[in-house]
Amino acid sequence: MTCDLGFACTCCGDRHHELPMNYTADAPAVWDPAYTGADDSLLSSDQCVIRGEHHFVRGLIEIPVLDGDEVFSWGVWVSLSRENFARAADLWDTPGREAEKPYFGWLTTELPVYPATTLNLKTHVHTRPVGRRPLIELEPTDHPLAVEQRTGITLDRVREIAAALRR
Repeated sequence: MTCDLGFACTCCGDRHHELPMNYTADAPAVWDPAYTGADDSLLSSDQCVIRGEHHFVRGLIEIPVLDGDEVFSWGVWVSLSRENFARAADLWDTPGREAEKPYFGWLTTELPVYPATTLNLKTHVHTRPVGRRPLIELEPTDHPLAVEQRTGITLDRVREIAAALRR
């Protein structure tokens, strides 16, 4: 007996044998490519500053997969206060940084597979050991993303997300 974890792509019609378990946003929703190269703006793989006023870090919203062996994750951007961003940046390469208390932030990534916007959901950013992206914990609301983070999803839901994002 074989188990095909893939999905049928609604875009190209092909069958993809690998089921993606992570999707990542390249930048916060408010990033504009016109900021590239500006002295007061920065976009790296983990941090973003816009016009010296808005500060973001990239982290992972992890969702348990109830009938699978892996965790599904969204690579998202969260806005932090200037103070919390500076603290996180100061500790970025410091062993033991995971002992830091969580930072409050606002989700700044739109995830189009949810019926309600994901922008500006309240979060807690949990620092993890050096080399690992922060864990993003959503405030426990009735938003479908927050519910999925709390209760988990099935492989069928992962297939549904994959098909929707391949369009």
